[in-house]
Formats: sequence, C-alpha cells, structure tokens
Amino acid sequence: MIKKICKIDELTGKERLANNIMTSDYNVLLSEGIVLRQDYIDKLRELNIKEVYIWDEKEIEESVAILKNDLEESFKSKVKDILEKHTYCHNEELVELSQTADHIIINILEEEVLQQIYDIRERSSDIYEHSVSICSLATVVALRMNLSHELVHDIGVGCLLHDLGLRYLTADYMNHDLKEMTEFEYSEYKKHPVYAYSALQGENWISNVSKNMILYHHERIDGSGYPLKATDIPLECRIIQVCDVFDEMICGIGCKRVKVYEAVEYLKNFKDIKYDGRIVDIFLEFTAVYPAGTYVRTNEGEIGIVMRQNKQFPGRPVLRIVEDRNGDAVNIIKDLLEVNNIYIKEVIG
Repeated sequence: MIKKICKIDELTGKERLANNIMTSDYNVLLSEGIVLRQDYIDKLRELNIKEVYIWDEKEIEESVAILKNDLEESFKSKVKDILEKHTYCHNEELVELSQTADHIIINILEEEVLQQIYDIRERSSDIYEHSVSICSLATVVALRMNLSHELVHDIGVGCLLHDLGLRYLTADYMNHDLKEMTEFEYSEYKKHPVYAYSALQGENWISNVSKNMILYHHERIDGSGYPLKATDIPLECRIIQVCDVFDEMICGIGCKRVKVYEAVEYLKNFKDIKYDGRIVDIFLEFTAVYPAGTYVRTNEGEIGIVMRQNKQFPGRPVLRIVEDRNGDAVNIIKDLLEVNNIYIKEVIG
C-alpha cells in the first residue's frame, strides 16, 4: 500500500485519507485513515483545498478474473470487428467467431481457474463485451458440469452470437428499464432473438445447439420469457439464460444497472422459478458476491474493504476494516470465515 497525492476533483468518494487535514489553527478537520464520503469532498472543495494524500488500495485488492484484461480486450475487439460488419445476410467472417469461442475455452482451461471465485464487477458495457463476458461465464458453468467438448464449444459460439439481433434495433436499451420503453419499442426489443436466429438459420457452420441458444436466451422455465414463452428448454439454453441475465443486470443492458450482490439476490429469488436451480447453484459457486475492492459496512457498523475471496465461500470474503463503529480510522484484517458473528450488512461503494 502506497501514499499518493490526489486532486480534489479526481476523488470519487471511496478513497481513504493518508494524512490528517488540518484547519488554519491546527485543529484536525479530517483524520488520517477516514474514508472520504462525498459530503467530506464537498466541504474540502468549499475550503479551497486542492489536493489531499490518499492510500492507494490497489495493493490489497486480489481481484481474480476469468479472462485477463488484455485477452478480454482482444476478444472483445475481434467480436466487435466481426459483428459490426454483419448485415442481415450471409457473412463469411462470422465463422471466425467459432475460433474465438475456442480460444476463450482453451484460455480458461490453460489457466486452470475452474475452482476459483471470480470478482465479476458491475460496469458499463456494450453488447460485444457482454457477449465475451457471458461466453466466459457459460464456459465455466459448462466445464464445471463436465459437459462434452463439442457442447462446450457450441455454448461458446451461441454466447458470442446471442445478441446479434440487437444490432437491428433503433431503440435505446442501454441502462434503460424495458418498462420505460414505448409499447412499440418494447415489442421490437423482444424480437431481437428472432432477428438473430433468422439471420443465422441458413448458416451451416453454426450448430442447431448454438442457434437454439440464440432463439431461447430470453425464455424462462416458467413460461414468462420471450419470444416463444417456451417451458421445455434445452440444457445449453438454460445455461445462457442464467449467465445472460446476470451480466445484463450488472451492465445495464435492457435494465437499470445494479450492484453484483443485487444480481446475485435476484438469481437466488428466482431459482427454480424462472431459472434452472442446478445451474444457478453452479454459477453462484464461482461468483463473488462482493468483488475485491468493494467498500462494505458490517453488522457491527464497521467500514471495510474486500481484500480477497475465500475459496468456496463467495459471501464470506477477507476484509480490511478501515473505520470502526465510532467512525475512527483503524487497520484491522478480518477473515469472515474465522469470525462467524460478523457479516456484511450493506455495500457502500
């Protein structure tokens, strides 16, 4: 952990102060170690304080991702380049996505990360990053289920192409709740699985498994989905449904963006109702409820930062407590697997 200087206008409201801030008569205005809330930042700005010293917390965050950042960016760039050239007709370049899916699967296998808990973060995302993300998520689910290599490949391809139909829409669906759309816009949005399926139906290089995933990814096992309101749903389609809705929620695709723990709670609430319970359980086994770097408040009123995950216990990470229940700065490590009477009450940043 290192101390660094930061301009007031660059503060986001989650930093930890590294030096006391004093008034002109040498009284402590804000103590070292305190987490800077937005009202503190506003006050500092009023006092014409331009810069403060903060602790760089990156050193304590042990974030684990399914794909490394450079690889994820490379895959996203490839998917975007191919899909943006696609029109509603045959496009030979689409077949390259089959190879991209294999590269993602091979990378996950080579990294031997199947038993990890991953720090999947809420973020602003386009459909290309979203497609790569759920390809990774669905691949991990499929591999944990010991599905055949052929089926894992088809699942990967289906994920990379599942939202192709969104490219044919004019309605704004990013960080918008579908309920806010006009009746016409909502009706058109619900057709995007059909648009993609129709565009790819005549392609021989893509399997029927992948095609069905594209058509069924918004169906639900209780018949509440669209466009077919189907209830007899193949396994691979149930896998993409879980991965897709989770990533949509934390990216704000067709809904307002939410925190990871809220998306986790959603899946728990609709397990065995809208989504296959077995797949939800497998998915939640490797999804960190509180990603590394998240600021949380415990049931004892302390403020902590998630340092790392505990294997097989996604909801019980290791915290570094930076503020006690009285608001005083502290620096205490608490492993929630070792202190059973403490739990995370809420996410604060």
